[in-house]
Formats: sequence, structure tokens, C-alpha cells
Amino acid sequence: MLIAYWCVLIAAVMPIGFVGYAKFAGQRKLGPQANHDPRAWLERTEGAQRRAWCAQQNGFEAFPPFAAGVIIAAIAGAPAVAMNVLAVLFVLLRLLYGWCYISDRASLRSTVWFAATLCTVVLFFLPLFGSAMP
Repeated sequence: MLIAYWCVLIAAVMPIGFVGYAKFAGQRKLGPQANHDPRAWLERTEGAQRRAWCAQQNGFEAFPPFAAGVIIAAIAGAPAVAMNVLAVLFVLLRLLYGWCYISDRASLRSTVWFAATLCTVVLFFLPLFGSAMP
């Protein structure tokens, strides 16, 4: 099984970690969050907690194109090593992106976002550069 497939799973659950930070760190300021309306509770957060929630939302936005890129590259017979490298790099960049977002490093965050997005775009073009199939 390709490492890139595992990266799709990691990218799918990564946003949950960001919102977990927002919920648990935010309890100190806002009190326990009520599960009957967690979005309204998250909307009242501020600072790092709010940015963690925003990182979660952006993670869910970045996931579909990344997953599609991995699947399309695999189906089209892209080189497995290149797919794996791009997928791992995407995951690492997205983790760094979340850290940049939560710690309020806006300029670095934008650069990291661009690099992760570039990984996704290259996945779509990867089959043009060679085939894993003989």
C-alpha cells in the first residue's frame, strides 16, 4: 500500500486535532463547551483558540483536492516514490500550517499554505512525468 494513501487518512483527521485544541484550550476562558451547539460555542472563542478553529476549517477545505490528487495520480500510474514524497510533504506542511495559524504567524502561514497547495497541484500532473507501470 502506498504511503500516500496513509497520508490521505492523516490529512482527513488532522483538522479534528486543530479543533480539539480550540475546544480544550477554550474551556478555560468560556467554560465547558456544550455539544448541542458546538459551532456557536466555537464562534465565541478568541485568539489562538479561534485561529485553531479556522485552521480546522481550512484543513477540511484543503483535504478534497489533496485526496483527489493522490487518487488520480495512483490511478494514472504516477511514480509511487514521487507520490509518496509529495503526500508526506503535504501532511508535514499542513501540520506546520496549523502551527503557524494557531501561533499567529500570518506571513509564514501563507507561504506554507502555498507550498502545500503546490504539492496538491503537482500530484495532478505527476502522471505526465512517468509511469510506475512497465
